[in-house]
Amino acid sequence: MQFIPPDYFRKLEKPEIFPGQPRQLEIDLGCGDGSFLVALAGHYPERDFLGIERLLGRARKAYRKACRADLENLKILRLEISYALAWLLPDRCASRIHLLFPDPWPKKKHHKRRMVSVEFCAALARVLEPGGEFLLKTDDEEYFEESMNVLLDARSLEQVPWEDDAFFYPQTDFEKQWLGQGRTIQSARFKLSD
Repeated sequence: MQFIPPDYFRKLEKPEIFPGQPRQLEIDLGCGDGSFLVALAGHYPERDFLGIERLLGRARKAYRKACRADLENLKILRLEISYALAWLLPDRCASRIHLLFPDPWPKKKHHKRRMVSVEFCAALARVLEPGGEFLLKTDDEEYFEESMNVLLDARSLEQVPWEDDAFFYPQTDFEKQWLGQGRTIQSARFKLSD
């Protein structure tokens, strides 16, 4: 389902995204073509999932996949991620936030566009519910190291182990592509500290 906020200029309430009984909400930042989210939402029908994607073509693909899968617990929001996270999403609404294979902006002059920053960590702390988790995966080692430095400095986040078999976690299209090319995948899991 496509999610169009009733108002883009105020903080939403959680029932505006998924009306009805409150359930765990997971958010995928930069959901791409939606493959990961569709697999996750199908596996966990008792949870709600919101994919946020800025690019129109990718958002349309994700929306079509969600519609074909006929999942009532999955919605796609086409919007700039940083705006949605910092201003639009409700306080303390998400049990998990996923950031999988973000654009590493490899050129030095573009590093300021990288997603993980001090401001990003503050927004995570606002949107995650108590005990909520942030999960990061990337194939870019330099981007991962820089992100880890920022995340480990954030007082609101605490790194926790992430074993491969800890829980069901499907591969994204990028992950399959990079693994097929022999790249190493870096991953980290953080919990909102008390």
